[in-house]
Amino acid sequence: MITDESVERVREGADIVQIIGEHVKLRRSGNSYRGPCPFHQGTGPNFSVVPAKGLYHCFVCNESGDVFTYLQKRLGMDFPDAIRYVANKAGIVIEEVQRSAEAVDTRQPMWDLYAMVADWFRTQLWDERAGEAARNYLSFRRVTRDVADRFGLGFAPRDLDAMRNHLVALGVSEEVLLAAGLLVQREEGGALRPRFRDRLMFPIVDASGHHVAFGGRLLGPGEPKYLNSAESPVFTKGRVLYGLHMAKHAIRREGRVMLVEGYFDVVRLVSAGFEWVVAPLGTALTEDQAALLPRYAKQAFLLYDNDRPGLKATFKAGDRLLHERMSVQVVTLPEGEDPDSFVDKFGGEKLAEQLSDAVDIFERKLNELARNGYFAELHRKRVAIDKLLPTLRATADSVTRDIYIARASELSGVTREALEREVSQMSPRVSVSQAGRSPGPPPVEEEPIADRRSSGRRRPIAATPGIERSLVRILLHDRSHVEQVAEHIGPDELRDPALRDIYRALLSVPPDDSIEVVASRLEPESADLFSLLQREPIGEGEEVQGSLAGSIARIRRTAVQRKMDEITRAIRIASPEEQDVLISEKRRLMDDLAALGGGSFKSFDRARQT
Repeated sequence: MITDESVERVREGADIVQIIGEHVKLRRSGNSYRGPCPFHQGTGPNFSVVPAKGLYHCFVCNESGDVFTYLQKRLGMDFPDAIRYVANKAGIVIEEVQRSAEAVDTRQPMWDLYAMVADWFRTQLWDERAGEAARNYLSFRRVTRDVADRFGLGFAPRDLDAMRNHLVALGVSEEVLLAAGLLVQREEGGALRPRFRDRLMFPIVDASGHHVAFGGRLLGPGEPKYLNSAESPVFTKGRVLYGLHMAKHAIRREGRVMLVEGYFDVVRLVSAGFEWVVAPLGTALTEDQAALLPRYAKQAFLLYDNDRPGLKATFKAGDRLLHERMSVQVVTLPEGEDPDSFVDKFGGEKLAEQLSDAVDIFERKLNELARNGYFAELHRKRVAIDKLLPTLRATADSVTRDIYIARASELSGVTREALEREVSQMSPRVSVSQAGRSPGPPPVEEEPIADRRSSGRRRPIAATPGIERSLVRILLHDRSHVEQVAEHIGPDELRDPALRDIYRALLSVPPDDSIEVVASRLEPESADLFSLLQREPIGEGEEVQGSLAGSIARIRRTAVQRKMDEITRAIRIASPEEQDVLISEKRRLMDDLAALGGGSFKSFDRARQT
């Protein structure tokens, strides 16, 4: 640790003109030196360095600070490194003191253990016969030895005892390996087994450079394809960004950060020269991960997979970063490409072109809503505003939020005053005039933007609505009812995504096709529920018929009530002319609701009796 006295001596002895002059062409102007600003890449002499004060300032972008600030922001150095750099330039010997023995971090032994295991995994990859398949896999993915070594890639062999025997011989006990999550015990008294077997290993390093965990990718078929270390005293998955320890200096230097989804995306982009890239650890960007980034940059580029789950993750991550007062841009790759495959096929120059075409996160959201027709109809316009509100509410910078509200008003036709009122009502903790001061995390959307069959994520089976579940279960067991039910219930009237997916699959095939054909039409996320419903009994005869009729009636009533609620909310943002149309439609729906009445659906009862 550098003493405060040393810091001040270095600050006083620093030649700020000499140090900045190594990167900026400065010319004397009175008591200061002027040149083009290195922060906003200006061309005029708007950047001033005042040696008497030891400060710099740009009169255009307002960047300012001392020599240490300059080195941190422009070259990406940490504060201690900046002090050492200046001290070396000035010929000043700095005084550093060691922490006392009592102050040694209790996490150090586990950091050391993970670093030791990372070394062993690397040896298995490159020097052992067992690593041949992993070496071939890296060759297939066109990852060179230099790139792999830069990230410390390794291999966990299939052998159950190899790692344990190696580490025990070095004095590491099985109890420590179990506590670190490197060994696992399936049941009390059972055999100890390595957590990672037959996987390509990615060491996970925290921002301070400590080895804290691993991510492992299977080389062959099986699940899960990617497996991370269990959480431990040194590792919380939602608080670490993959690659940040290597990228942080480049992020500071660039003034921006690129977020991608996976390990190989980071590896590929860094090898192509984009060193300012990081990734969450196989999960959506968390509040803690988002909070790490403003320390290094104010602008973020989101480069997630160009598919439905990727788009949903993009908007969630965008809200998190807007909450941290960051500027957020979205890069959209061609259909079917992810960052790894795109750069592998087309190279880094093409990716640079994609970055130059990045779109603001809110504009991207507006475009997606417009593309799916959400602003074309009154009812869907209300839904569109509801989908925009989380982003407006998450945007902590008041100027940015003001711009977003104006743009949403322009595109939707909803008045600015109505939007501001909605933002305030939807978020009681945050007023429009106090943009972004809410203490909690920003809200995220529960459903994707476009009309979709699934949310792209496996749902808990227990969360499915009972009435919808009963209806779909009966139709799975007795598909002769599918056509009759379809006359009264459309797929979009089912709220649960998995049940909706199964119902769509039933509607898409003839009743005499095998159940395997139905299963082949499902999204992967619906498979578990589909199998479970097949095993559940449905009753017989009149009991089944009554259950169907009651289910249809209740689902129809729920759908009508939902439409009425949407209209009620749409009236709040509609013009007077639009309000007349909406009120008229609401009255019609009230009549429909009254006609549905009772606990069964009479038209279905009559149909099944004929």
